[in-house]
Amino acid sequence: MQEEDLLSEGLALMAMGMGFVFVFLTILVVTVTLMSTLVRRFQPTPAAAPKRASSAGTRAISGNDEEVMAVISAAVHRYRRSRPR
Repeated sequence: MQEEDLLSEGLALMAMGMGFVFVFLTILVVTVTLMSTLVRRFQPTPAAAPKRASSAGTRAISGNDEEVMAVISAAVHRYRRSRPR
């Protein structure tokens, strides 16, 4: 009889623990969803960035930007070449 009592107490404790975790996670999901809805509703919309007009319509590339573009291009080329297909 003692083993049956221990088994029933263990199962009851397991059910209570799993129930507590289920209720906690359910409350957590509802709370996060509600907060997300409230933030989206009351958050101000971001202002559009003003467009800068340039004489040629495109941004002039400086020497530093050209070097960065060359390094990025070389890295992409090397990655694509070394990747197994």
